[in-house]
Amino acid sequence: MNVDLLASYWTLAGPVELHTGREWSLFDVADRVAAAAGAGFRGFGLWHADLLHLLEDRSLQELRTILDDGGMLHVELEFLWDWFLDPGSDERRRSDRLRRTLLEAAGVLAARHLKVGNFAGRQVPVGLLTERFGELCAEAAGYGTNVVYEFMRRDTTVRSLEAALSVVQGAGAANGGLALDLWHVVDLGVSMEAIRQLPLGSVLAAEVNDGERVPADPSARRSMRDRRLPGDGDFDIAGFVAAVNATGYQGPWGVELLSAAIGDVGPDELARRAYQATATLLC
Repeated sequence: MNVDLLASYWTLAGPVELHTGREWSLFDVADRVAAAAGAGFRGFGLWHADLLHLLEDRSLQELRTILDDGGMLHVELEFLWDWFLDPGSDERRRSDRLRRTLLEAAGVLAARHLKVGNFAGRQVPVGLLTERFGELCAEAAGYGTNVVYEFMRRDTTVRSLEAALSVVQGAGAANGGLALDLWHVVDLGVSMEAIRQLPLGSVLAAEVNDGERVPADPSARRSMRDRRLPGDGDFDIAGFVAAVNATGYQGPWGVELLSAAIGDVGPDELARRAYQATATLLC
């Protein structure tokens, strides 16, 4: 395969306090982009907390220049949640503020997609979720970006491939689709045949990682901290890639794991090891 690889945010972030504190990277974004480019990556991911931190000192146009100079053809933005809640709540107001920032960034940075989902595990009717996904896609279209729904175990409304597909199909948006993360695919027991049977063009983002298909203690399994470099676990990466390709997917492949899985090293070494491990299997 001749594919572009995208360095998802957490892979190059370095030491962070995942979902509990400081989520922005201590590594300068210019150094991260240069490291990604030097390793061979053609795409780069930004997490919302990191983006907000960067915008304290840099403009979006400055970020665009850094990404362009590094040859990053694909930009991923994440993560937006609570966009489906009723207007007026504190949670929805916070989500709307982040929504404006991410969409503005998508427009200036020419982002390929914005990743969204029900990260907080809110109870919400699937019909309402579908309607508001369509509204979000319509708004994002004005900024020239796709919206990809990432389903996961903590999502109490959309916890299966079938449910996620019903949301993106029900929304009927050309720029709306699925984000398939191999970790969640394995964690939720999604079959490769089910992925292979997805409608043409329904997958708009895909990412790989590795881990134990049957962990010794499933109750202790943590979605990010237990992820490994591709090739260091027993996930069926080849089967996943083949199944996703069967849906007509032609975009970049993200590499997403917590950088601690690689080691306490700088961005150059993080990028080199992540790229080489993945390219050995995909490229």
